[in-house]
Amino acid sequence: MTVQRLPYRLAQFWRLAFPCLDALPLDRVFPYLSPAQQTLFRRMSAGEQAHAIRVWQRLIAAGARESALLLAALLHDVGKILYPLSVWERAIVVLAQSLAPEQWRRWGRGEARGWRKPFVVAVRHADWGATLAAQAGAPPLAVLLISYHHTPPAQAPRTLAPLLAALQQADDNS
Repeated sequence: MTVQRLPYRLAQFWRLAFPCLDALPLDRVFPYLSPAQQTLFRRMSAGEQAHAIRVWQRLIAAGARESALLLAALLHDVGKILYPLSVWERAIVVLAQSLAPEQWRRWGRGEARGWRKPFVVAVRHADWGATLAAQAGAPPLAVLLISYHHTPPAQAPRTLAPLLAALQQADDNS
């Protein structure tokens, strides 16, 4: 983590720890979600819901109209519902990813239990989320965007490039 990103990370931590739920425009985002997808969305933590809506809002503000992209924005972190993490576990993951990325990747392999759980969730939640979204009837493009949302663009299918770049940029800045 660079010094320039520190204020962003502190603000991100604050928003996750103390989400402002009264301001969540659920009436605006729920039309993008089927009833099954709304159920998934509601299972996310309050902080994750707020984050997903910020990603969605950034994409809307940037002119995004692709329904699969907007759906992916709302459900991109839904895989985290399988193994909920505390704010402190999330903070440790962010620090480890910044300070020891190779170790972070190694710790993210295997079962999501014990001290490795937060690292496994960080590494695997995109795949879990894609599976959950598909089971809830998400279109294949949204499922792919969710699955690849932490994948470097050069390693993702080229057909996803512009939409994936938009999702990643909105995610990174939300």
